Amino acid sequence: MQIDHGSRKLVKRATGLLGCLALALAAVVVPSSSAQAGPPQRNDSDVISNMFQWTWNSIARECTQVLGPAGYGYVQVSPPQEHIRGNQWWTSYQPVSYKIESKLGTRAEFKSMIDTCNDAGVGVIADTVINHMTGQTGGTGWAGTPFSTESYPGPEGGYSAQDFNTCKRNIANYGDRYEVQNCRLVGLQDLATAKTYVREEIARYLDDLASLGVDGYRVDAAKHIPAADLEAIKAATTTAKNLYWIHEVIGAPGEPIQPSEYLGSGDSHEFGYGRALKSAFDGNIAELQNINNRGFLPSNRAGVFVDNHDTERNGETMTYKWGAKYKLGNIFMLSYPYGSPSTYSGYTFTNYDAGAPQASNGKVNDANCDNAEWTCAHRWPEIKNMVGFHNTVTGTSLQNWQSPATNVIAYSRGNKGFVALNNTNATVSREFSASLPNGTYCNVVASDTCSQTFTVSGGKASVSIPAFGGVALHVGALAEGPGPGPDPSDKMTVFYSTDKNWNTYNVHYRIGSGAWTTAPGEKMTPACTGWVKSTVASNGQNVTAVFNNGSGTWDNNSSRDYALTGAVAAVKDGNVTAADPCATNSNNSMTVFYSTAANWNTYNIHYRVGSGAWTSSPGERMAPACTGWVSRTLTSNGNSVTAVFNNGSGVWDNNSSRDYTLTGSAVRVSGGSVSSGNPCS
Repeated sequence: MQIDHGSRKLVKRATGLLGCLALALAAVVVPSSSAQAGPPQRNDSDVISNMFQWTWNSIARECTQVLGPAGYGYVQVSPPQEHIRGNQWWTSYQPVSYKIESKLGTRAEFKSMIDTCNDAGVGVIADTVINHMTGQTGGTGWAGTPFSTESYPGPEGGYSAQDFNTCKRNIANYGDRYEVQNCRLVGLQDLATAKTYVREEIARYLDDLASLGVDGYRVDAAKHIPAADLEAIKAATTTAKNLYWIHEVIGAPGEPIQPSEYLGSGDSHEFGYGRALKSAFDGNIAELQNINNRGFLPSNRAGVFVDNHDTERNGETMTYKWGAKYKLGNIFMLSYPYGSPSTYSGYTFTNYDAGAPQASNGKVNDANCDNAEWTCAHRWPEIKNMVGFHNTVTGTSLQNWQSPATNVIAYSRGNKGFVALNNTNATVSREFSASLPNGTYCNVVASDTCSQTFTVSGGKASVSIPAFGGVALHVGALAEGPGPGPDPSDKMTVFYSTDKNWNTYNVHYRIGSGAWTTAPGEKMTPACTGWVKSTVASNGQNVTAVFNNGSGTWDNNSSRDYALTGAVAAVKDGNVTAADPCATNSNNSMTVFYSTAANWNTYNIHYRVGSGAWTSSPGERMAPACTGWVSRTLTSNGNSVTAVFNNGSGVWDNNSSRDYTLTGSAVRVSGGSVSSGNPCS
C-alpha cells in the first residue's frame, strides 16, 4: 500500500514496518519539562549501543568483551516479547503475548544477559511494543500462544475485542490526530490504551521487565499512543516508573503530533538530527556548527543517532552502506555536545524485509563479527574509541570551531578533547587551534593501538587528516607528557560495602547544591570482594548520597545522608573513609586476570585460598578489565590461590585437571599458562 505522509511517499507492506512512518524533516519547538533528563550514567557513560536483532547470548558476550571495556553505558535490545513466526525482521514488532520468549532467546537467557551486562557496567534498555498486537488474522506465536483477530489469551497479554480501539481502518491521514492515535498502523490491531485494564496489562509487562533488571525502555510507535495514555501507563507501574523511558515519536512539519508532547513520561528520539547529518555529509559538513539550534528537542531530552533499523531501510539517514562517511557521522555525533547518542549495529541486507541470519526454525543465529553478515559497527575504532572520547569530554563546551575549507571542520571540547573531520576525497594537512594541554596524543580513531600520534603545543596542533577520515585526541589518550591526563578532581569513585547482602545496590545522590538523581539512583557495579562502586562526575564538588536496594530498603545514614568529598569515598557501617578498599596490596589481595579468548558469555573463577575451602560452585563472576581480559580481585592475605575457571553453564578450564596455582598481587591466565602482571596496565 502507498502511504502519503507529509511531502514524501513510501511503499510499505501491510504486514511490515511498524511505527516509523513520518519521513519529512522535523523542526520542533519544545517547551521545557522536568520528567527526566537523559539516561543516568552507567559505566561513566550515557552512550547506548543499539544492537538490532542480536540474540541475548551474543549481547552478553559483547557486554563482557567489548561494550563494558569500551565504556558504553547501555545496550538497547530488540523487543523480547513473544511475536508471530516468520523470517522477516518486523515479526519482532508484531507481538502475540508479553511472555519473554522470542527468536532472540528465552526468558532465562534474557535474564542472564542482563546480569552479565550489569556485571560489565552496562545497563539494558528494552525495545517495547505496547501500541498494538499483531496484524495477522490468527495462528500460534513463537512460544506457542494461540491467537486470532482481537483475541490474545492470557495470562500475559490477555486481550479480547473490547480491549482494542473501535476504529478498524488503517491510518491514511497523518494530519488527523484521532486517526493516527486510534486507527490501525499498517493493519496492526490497535490497543485501547485509554482503558484501565489495557494500561494495567501493559504496566505489568513493563514491571516484569524491570524485575529481570532492565534499566529502561525504548517505546516503539509512541506517536500512535496519546501522550496522556503513556503517562497513565507509566503511573500504573510499580518499578518501571523509576527507570529510563525514551519514545519513538517521529515529528514532521505541519502534523499535529510532535515529540515534545511526550516529555512528560520520558525523553524522545530526535529524528531531525539523523536527517541533518545525512544532508551535511552529502553536502557541506560546515553546516553542522549549529546543529543544536534548529528547533530540535532540548539536548538533555533528545536521543540522537546516525541511523536505526527503520531509517537504514527507508533511506532517511546515512547507513553502514555509506562507508567512510557513515563513520565520520558517528565520530561527529560522539564528539558534538547534543543529545544522548546511540550507535547502531545490525546486519547486512539487500532485501528490505530480510531478517537477521537465522536457523531453519526461525531462531536467530548468534552474531559473529568475523562474518560479513553482521555489521558490528560498535567495534569499529572510529565508533568504539569515540565512546571513550565522549565520556572524557562530557560536561565541556564546544570551542574553537574551525572550517578552513569546504567539508573540513575542527573543534575542541573544553580543554579535554579535539576533533578534525575531512569529508573530501583528498588528504588535508594543516595547523588547527586545539585547546588541549601540551603533549603528544593518540589519534583514537586511527586504530586500537595508538598507531598514530599528534603533538599539541601552545594550543596548536598540526594534523594530517586522511580522505574521508578524522583525527580525535583527548586527555584520556595521552601518548606522552607533559600534558596531564583527566583531572582526578573531576570525578569521585564511591565505594559501598556489600555486607547488607542486597541483590542490587544503588547510589542516589546530588552534586553540590544541584538536583538529586532520579530515584532509586544509579546502579553500582562490582568493585572487589565485599564492595561495589560507582563513579560520579563531581567536578570537584562535595556529593550528598544515600544508598538503596532498588526495592524500598534505604541507608540514609539515619536520616542524615552521607557527605562525600575527594576522589575516593568508601561507605561502610555508617562511616565514610577516603581510602580505596580495593587498592591492590600484595600482602592481602590478588587480582586475577583471565583471557576472554574462549568467547564465553560469562566468566567465573572458582578458587580456594591456601588450604582453605573452595568457593561455592561456579565461583565468583569476573568483570571486564580491558579488551580481551576479565578480572576478579581476591582477598589472598599473602597466600597462594588454587583456581579453575568456567562459563557458569558447565564448561570448565581446570588446566587439564591440574588446576591453576596463582601467586602475587597481579596474575594472568591465558591459553593454559600463568604469568605475573596486569595485562591492562
